[in-house]
Amino acid sequence: MRKEQHHKGWNEIKTNDSWAIFKIMGEFVNGFEKMSAIGPCVSIFGSARTKTGTKYYNLAVDIAQKLAQAGYGVITGGGPGIMEAGNRGANQAGGVSVGLNIDLPFEQHDNPYIDPDKSLDFDYFFVRKVMFVKYSQGFVVLPGGFGTLDELFEAMTLIQTQKIGKFPIVMVGSEFWGGLVDWLRDRLLAEKNISATDLELFKVVDSSDEVIEIIDSFYKGHMLSPNF
Repeated sequence: MRKEQHHKGWNEIKTNDSWAIFKIMGEFVNGFEKMSAIGPCVSIFGSARTKTGTKYYNLAVDIAQKLAQAGYGVITGGGPGIMEAGNRGANQAGGVSVGLNIDLPFEQHDNPYIDPDKSLDFDYFFVRKVMFVKYSQGFVVLPGGFGTLDELFEAMTLIQTQKIGKFPIVMVGSEFWGGLVDWLRDRLLAEKNISATDLELFKVVDSSDEVIEIIDSFYKGHMLSPNF
């Protein structure tokens, strides 16, 4: 009897998995349709826990304003903290402000600076991550936690393995990122787990002007287009 119940439960799981495919497909189709119409954008990442008016919040606002003035839309994860700051800067500069929102049990709620027609909701992290990578012309990464590191290393891995074309990855805040960069060099590189050229996949800066200069300089010699 127990064996029959086990098989019945397993079959129900398989059925639910099959139906989940359609929900996943729906998220991809909706995301592709909306994002493909927006134009060149840069994604800004950072902690949802960063408070309004703090150093990195203000810096994210400034970076987003200058990106918008340079003709780039701004994409964030749609929530509070650094994400809010990115959308706020784009909105204040009259630029495109996109939010890729994720349903989470804590922290996440839509910020008010996203363009109403450019707010997308996702249930699946992996679908949302595809949108960031496919439709971003660059990643600007401010101090954050696991989610921020996840996006950073996902992009570097895809570029390193040539699954997508290279694009600028700019880490903002040498005081924050310095220890990580030292570890990458002193551990991963020293133990030959990465190549020296892999450390060229990103830049570390401290000012908004440096961010814009790196992204603009890159696209003087590269075409603006989706990444895969």
